[in-house]
Amino acid sequence: MASKKTTTKGKSTKRTKAANPPPAGAAKPRRKRANISGLDAAAQILGKAGEPLSAKVIAERAIAAGWKTNGKTPHATLYSAMIREISTKGKDARFAKAERGRFTAAGKVA
Repeated sequence: MASKKTTTKGKSTKRTKAANPPPAGAAKPRRKRANISGLDAAAQILGKAGEPLSAKVIAERAIAAGWKTNGKTPHATLYSAMIREISTKGKDARFAKAERGRFTAAGKVA
């Protein structure tokens, strides 16, 4: 029972159970590293690729490299995120649009 509420003649008081502190010298459990983001994976893939790639090819390579996603259309999500980064960051974006539907790493426009 985490807490108990009692009433005494119209007055309400709340008693809570005290939390047990961890033993002295106990280390906190470490969390696993979060899954790499799709944009980070795309930036790595485009950095290694010597040619412009479509979002579908980038998504396939990212998934093969370990990017985990539950979406049904990861290439569409990745495409949208790359376009959004290009439009918001401008020259500071990690991506550049080389031609219709194809992206390169910034500075490697073919």
